[in-house]
Amino acid sequence: MGGIEFLKGHGTQNDFVLLPDIDGRLDLTPSRVATLCDRRAGLGADGVLRVVRTAALGEQGGAGRDGAGPGAEWFMDYRNADGSIAEMCGNGVRVFARYLVDAGLVTADEFAVATRAGERLVRAHPDGSVTVHMGPATVTGSSVTTVGGREFSGVAVNVGNPHLVSFTDGDVDTLDLGEAPVYDTDFFPHGVNLEFVDTTGPASLRMRVFERGVGETRACGTGTVAAVAATLHLAGTDTGESTVDILGGTVAVTVGSGESTLTGSAVLVARGELDTRWWDDAG
Repeated sequence: MGGIEFLKGHGTQNDFVLLPDIDGRLDLTPSRVATLCDRRAGLGADGVLRVVRTAALGEQGGAGRDGAGPGAEWFMDYRNADGSIAEMCGNGVRVFARYLVDAGLVTADEFAVATRAGERLVRAHPDGSVTVHMGPATVTGSSVTTVGGREFSGVAVNVGNPHLVSFTDGDVDTLDLGEAPVYDTDFFPHGVNLEFVDTTGPASLRMRVFERGVGETRACGTGTVAAVAATLHLAGTDTGESTVDILGGTVAVTVGSGESTLTGSAVLVARGELDTRWWDDAG
């Protein structure tokens, strides 16, 4: 014993390695993140969630507390599978919240989590699901993406991180997302999450997503909010709700003026310790 504690969890099969680092002592390098997330060389995941007290961070460069207000005790330091830093993760924050509750690090069912996109209020439900107040979903314009030689127009939406939502007219299941779609790097200089959506009912969508720094994932929480916001925008409104079916399950999204919520599963699967020699070699 005496290695580095980890847990594995997922939100609608968007999976994460959680690293409890209460006092902010881990040196979480991009190389370590990428190796952790490698499904052969490491544990395998779509990203890493470092659990750290906001007060312990101070100003630690790339691992710092950008956007974290003073009121949230816990900071979700989220990293993409390639080791890059991300502002927010809607599925990740649900898993993060579930861990805090189950570990006894919070005693209330409703509390705030600090992220690089600002504080997010969460509520843990008895059935294991978690509702996240995702903040505003802001339409920022339009752009295009190309998949397998097919060009799709899309609605650009910011949910604390950038998204481009394209509607495929019933073809979402046939798209080949094995290779990265092409997008306008001038419009999205820091990369973008790409959502491909079919409308399946008056308040239901089906979605696939190609996440920046990861590839196609089985779910993207902020992406589902962006998809609903884009659908409402095209319908001439900014208020409504919808379920969104993704490869990993179903979530419920509400979008209002300046606010949105996301409700879905949060599952902790396993826990253990990372070998310290492996950790040092991965650095």
